[in-house]
Amino acid sequence: MLLKVREEIRRWGQQQSARYWMVEGLATGGVWVGAIAILALFAWLISDVCWQGARQVNWAFLVTAPQKSGLAGGIAPILVATAEVLLVCLAVALPLGLGTALLLTEFSRPHHPWHRLIGLSLDILAGVPSIVFGLFGNAFFSKTLGLGFSILSGGLTLACMVLPILIRSIQAGLLSVPLKYHQGAAALGLSRAASLWTLTLPVAIPGIVVGVLLGIGRAIAETAALIFTSGYVDRMPSSLLDSGRVLSVHIFDLAMNVPGGESRAYGTAFVLVILLILINGSVSWLAERFRQLKIQLL
Repeated sequence: MLLKVREEIRRWGQQQSARYWMVEGLATGGVWVGAIAILALFAWLISDVCWQGARQVNWAFLVTAPQKSGLAGGIAPILVATAEVLLVCLAVALPLGLGTALLLTEFSRPHHPWHRLIGLSLDILAGVPSIVFGLFGNAFFSKTLGLGFSILSGGLTLACMVLPILIRSIQAGLLSVPLKYHQGAAALGLSRAASLWTLTLPVAIPGIVVGVLLGIGRAIAETAALIFTSGYVDRMPSSLLDSGRVLSVHIFDLAMNVPGGESRAYGTAFVLVILLILINGSVSWLAERFRQLKIQLL
């Protein structure tokens, strides 16, 4: 009788082990299939843009103004307008995002009603379509504040768009700092400001970098919001109050409104991809250098 029970237990264990390995194998295979599919899609998109667009890009394409609705000439004013819109966006969004994230993580109680209300507002704003931000920017910045169709209106609208993502990413980085760091700083008699600058922010650099990169990625590739705020003009902007066309709007116009403009749109898209790679790499390198410098100073 005892031998029979042992045999049944052994068979049951073998069946459970076989089921476990089958489920684990299916799950692992599903993960690999999903990862390979995403990688293949990314490689296909990048290779298509590079193959079609690289042949359109040369020095004249980068330093001359568009002609014949973009069918001739280059994208120099487009690059300048894109850089100015992005700088305005980051100059407004980064201080506000960092300050709000510090307020939520370091200076407010998690269960306070205002804390919950701000968090809920950020989550809702992160899901708002970009066209809604564009209409808001047109109504508030362009018309109510009298900024018109300008680079300043476009940059401020993009700042409103990227703030929720930026705040949540920085907040996640700040929350990842171990509690013992705060306790050690308090034991050493450091003020809260000194603790934030010397301990919390260097450790939270990865989260801040992720937020900045996500914000840049959404801002530099935005189209719908900027059509209603920064404008459609492809001339060289003379100031922040002048209208300017960004790269994403230029790609949209060439692909949708200009017959025969697909090849020039591919060239502009290739430049946009290269800019994204350079910006992401530069921000990551600077963040790593800053983190290493702060660690050496501790």
